[in-house]
Amino acid sequence: MRLRVFPHQRFDTRGADGQANGFLVSVYNEHEGFIPQARAPAQVYVSICAIGASKGPHLHRRRWGYLTCVRGNIRVVARFGDEYVVAHSGQDHGYQTVEIPPGIPNRVENVGNVDAYIINTCNPAWQADDPDDHPVDGWNPPPAL
Repeated sequence: MRLRVFPHQRFDTRGADGQANGFLVSVYNEHEGFIPQARAPAQVYVSICAIGASKGPHLHRRRWGYLTCVRGNIRVVARFGDEYVVAHSGQDHGYQTVEIPPGIPNRVENVGNVDAYIINTCNPAWQADDPDDHPVDGWNPPPAL
C-alpha cells in the first residue's frame, strides 16, 4: 500500500511593471480530479508544526485529509496494517498534496529547519464538539523509513 500524492505546479507571478513578485501554487482545483467530488473539501485550515516536532500519531475515523505543506518540509508516516509508508510535502517536494484516508493511523513530522505550515483541505469539516481525533496504540515504525 502507499499514500496517494498529487504534484502541484509552481507559477511565477509578476507585478504590473513586469517584475517578479513571488509565485503561486494551486492546492486544490476541482478540475484536476485528485479529490473526488464526494470528498471535496468541507473545510480548509492551516496547521503549524514546530521545528523538530511531530503531530500524531493519530487517526480520524470519518475524515479524509489532504495535506499540503506550503512552508518548510514535512514527512507523513502512515500505517496500513503492519506496513509503514512515507510521503513528503513542502518546499523541497513541489508542495505536493498527500492524501490520508479515514481510519489510517498517521504522523506528520517537521523535517525542515523552519516551522512547517500545512494546509489541510479535509472532509468532513472539523468540529470542536466532535473532533474525530483518536490516539493510536502500537505505533512503532522502523527508524530507517
